[in-house]
Amino acid sequence: MNRFLSLAIPCALCGLTLTSAQQPNGQAPPKYDARTFYETTTYFGSSFSPDAKRLLITSDATGVFNVYSVPVDGGAPTQLTDSKTNAIMAVDYFPNDERILFTQDEGGNELNHLYVREVDGKVRDLTPGKNLKAMFAGWSDDLKHFYVQSNERDPKFFDVYRYDAGSYERQLLFKNTGGFGQAMVSRDGRHIVLFKTRTNADNDLYLWDATQPDAEPVKITPHEGDVAHVIESFSPDSTTLYYGSNQDSEFNRVWSYDLKTGERRIVAEERWDVIGYDHSWKGRYRTVSVNADARTQNTVLDTQTGKPVPLPRFPGGEIVGITFARGENLAAFYVNGDTAPSELYVFEPESGAHRRLTTSLSPKVKREHLVDSTNVRYAAPDGVQIPALLYRPQGASPEAKAPALVWVHGGPGGQSRVGYNPVIQYLVNHGYAVLAVNNRGSTGYGKKFFHMDDKKHGEADLMDVVAGRRYLETLDWVDAKRIGIIGGSYGGYMVCAALAFAPDVFDVGINIFGVTNWLRTLESIPPWWASFRDSLYAELGDPKTDRERLHRISPLFHAKNIKKPLLVIQGANDPRVLQIESDEIVKAVRDNKVPCEYIVFPDEGHGFRRKENSIKAAEAYRAFLDQYLKGAK
Repeated sequence: MNRFLSLAIPCALCGLTLTSAQQPNGQAPPKYDARTFYETTTYFGSSFSPDAKRLLITSDATGVFNVYSVPVDGGAPTQLTDSKTNAIMAVDYFPNDERILFTQDEGGNELNHLYVREVDGKVRDLTPGKNLKAMFAGWSDDLKHFYVQSNERDPKFFDVYRYDAGSYERQLLFKNTGGFGQAMVSRDGRHIVLFKTRTNADNDLYLWDATQPDAEPVKITPHEGDVAHVIESFSPDSTTLYYGSNQDSEFNRVWSYDLKTGERRIVAEERWDVIGYDHSWKGRYRTVSVNADARTQNTVLDTQTGKPVPLPRFPGGEIVGITFARGENLAAFYVNGDTAPSELYVFEPESGAHRRLTTSLSPKVKREHLVDSTNVRYAAPDGVQIPALLYRPQGASPEAKAPALVWVHGGPGGQSRVGYNPVIQYLVNHGYAVLAVNNRGSTGYGKKFFHMDDKKHGEADLMDVVAGRRYLETLDWVDAKRIGIIGGSYGGYMVCAALAFAPDVFDVGINIFGVTNWLRTLESIPPWWASFRDSLYAELGDPKTDRERLHRISPLFHAKNIKKPLLVIQGANDPRVLQIESDEIVKAVRDNKVPCEYIVFPDEGHGFRRKENSIKAAEAYRAFLDQYLKGAK
């Protein structure tokens, strides 16, 4: 599914309860500043060291994302990289020593390179060159080689290289001349499964056999009509491919494909999308992840016994990102909830023992002062039920009504999900209700719902967003006269669309990295998106043939209609939404004599990588809302 404009982040054996509690007598909690919320530390990713005594993770503890290792027995993380500017993301430990792989770009330009940090701390770029993008693609079964995808030969497509883990010498394994997108290599190096897009509703998987290097990749997903597929994993023994498909189903199911016989069968299905299917290194444990109404549900099966592995329970939280040590005696995962950021745990699958390794939430913030979301549904004008997450400020009541915001996620095809969001918690803490809508076109609610807004953006999906305001107006604890709209990326587009095409509906808007001119955006997409350009055009329109419609739904060309205050946030290095788009919408709104505030971050791309910038932006949101929404007469 298309995620074109989504915004890209120690104690003894114990559990963690993630529930929040209202203040006594319905009183509002104390107010925290933005910095306090962002003093929370973000952790993500986990891979075990060769001896399974440490975990490699990414953290923004310094204010910029860097790589750390954490002892599995508990203790302070050790910082392994020290970037003061560019975000660095951990990839993996080397299998037989404590060298590490990591990736970084320059200022958010998304041109990531792959680096190795040697045991002595020296760093080497494994993918040198300019204007290229590279990514790690897995280890070989002998652990002496690894695979890398790079578009250095042709900016539009990614080739696959095989690297020697000792010398870093490489050879071209697969030359991508067929316009393929995502690729995955089997651990034995024989097969590469390739993703090829036709439209946003229809794609195929192809298989290439390294024993026949001159042969073309073979399509392995023949079908009639529109069917979406996704690559999941290869089996540890490299005999089976697992892939997702919505063939003959409203939701994504996982199929197995025997690489020798071509036999296929369904191996995982639920009443929601199955979004992950993988095995531990030796194959003893199988993990299945399901997107269940904006929450992640994970199950682990012991394939030796055929019985499920009991996972710890965390009231109010959910387990995400399960990874196993190669010896399979330990696993790591994160627990995340609305009222607590992701905490890293280590888990012993046989005994069930688990321990928490991080403390993320700022000690200045009491969890009972935060707010859990509630899953709600409301009706659009045409009767379609729109799912959403509702955050009610503590202390809000019919006697103390709260101003409110409709929050629109990125995408198209994104989803607002349960989980800690410092911006939402900050705004709710300061008395703003938030309705995070999953308008038609959102991921997670079936393929019919996902495609309801195809070539109807700024129209059908806008109808759902407007209906979100109407829903908020029915709540007796919401101030029906003070409701704004906020969104990032594609959600930023929806903010400007709402102010331009429904100018009397919302009282203010906050556009964060949002598209305002679809013609320019679709004509200037980065070259590495070439493999799914047709998918974008199928969903949004081709600028060569759909110019009239794209002009019609682009807020920039209708900015004369905007009469409500607007705040615009932009990254100077954004390769997806160019700064000129925000420059132009700001000028147009100011020409209307309408208040329009504008902040450009010179060291950001499409989304925030630096904590100080996130704090500055959050403070700007609240100051803007306090003046133009809460303070409005």
